[in-house]
Amino acid sequence: MPDAKTILFVALGLVAAVFIVAWVRSARGAGADAARPGPLGLAIGFVTNFFDTLGIGSFAPTTSIFKLKGLLPDEQIPGTLNVGHAIPTIVQAFIFIAIVKVEMATLTALIAASVAGAWLGAGLVASWPRRRVQLGMGLALLAAASFFAMTNLNVFPAGGNALGLGSPLLWVGIAGNFMLGALMTLGIGLYAPCMILIALLGMNPQAAFPIMMGSCAFLMPVGGLRFIAKGSYNLKAALGLTIGGFPAVLLAAFVIKSLPLVYLRWLIVAVVLYTAIVMLRSAAAAKSSSPV
Repeated sequence: MPDAKTILFVALGLVAAVFIVAWVRSARGAGADAARPGPLGLAIGFVTNFFDTLGIGSFAPTTSIFKLKGLLPDEQIPGTLNVGHAIPTIVQAFIFIAIVKVEMATLTALIAASVAGAWLGAGLVASWPRRRVQLGMGLALLAAASFFAMTNLNVFPAGGNALGLGSPLLWVGIAGNFMLGALMTLGIGLYAPCMILIALLGMNPQAAFPIMMGSCAFLMPVGGLRFIAKGSYNLKAALGLTIGGFPAVLLAAFVIKSLPLVYLRWLIVAVVLYTAIVMLRSAAAAKSSSPV
């Protein structure tokens, strides 16, 4: 009988295969110009996924770049993030689940909870109009900036030594990761809040890496399929994130491994806060221009 980790890897491979096949079928009708990412798109994918592998997270930085550069409509950003970052995150999950110890029952329960949350959230967000997406993403970015600042200031617990959870803490973790999975579809990112959740539950902080990367590796393809089905994403930008991100994950995981990221986090806090304000102002302007 295969062990639990092997079963998880097989399931992850199947999810990846289903996602790739569905994405290829959906994109087959697009012309070359609509699908081929340019140098900027590839660079965004490389940089954001490089630091994502080191634990920074990719959603908030990518959202800021897309918004501030005006690369795609605001309502397409959540879907583009979930579709485009899915494959690089799956690669991360294979690597970190293989090398970081965590109790498998806890890992699979938290992953399943995040997937359920993402499926529910993606079904809602993919149908939202632009102003509602702007408002939701603006608030999500404010939360993301807060999580980055909390990480730098060390204001959340350092965590414990546990590699798994028992009742009732396991149920708290399941509920928390369900909510984080739903929020992923708005672009808030799961990494920083998942690290905080794991620390609050008394687990070893290193255990957060396979949990958060495994969660995202399953929930992003699941949520991404709903965005693909509704056409609520940008194909060229998503391919840039995927193609640029794949080598970045391998470089960060096997060559660089770690960097002093405190100053980078503060830079991201500033950029994300500015982007949140711009997003909320866009939502306010859309409201004031709408007919009474």
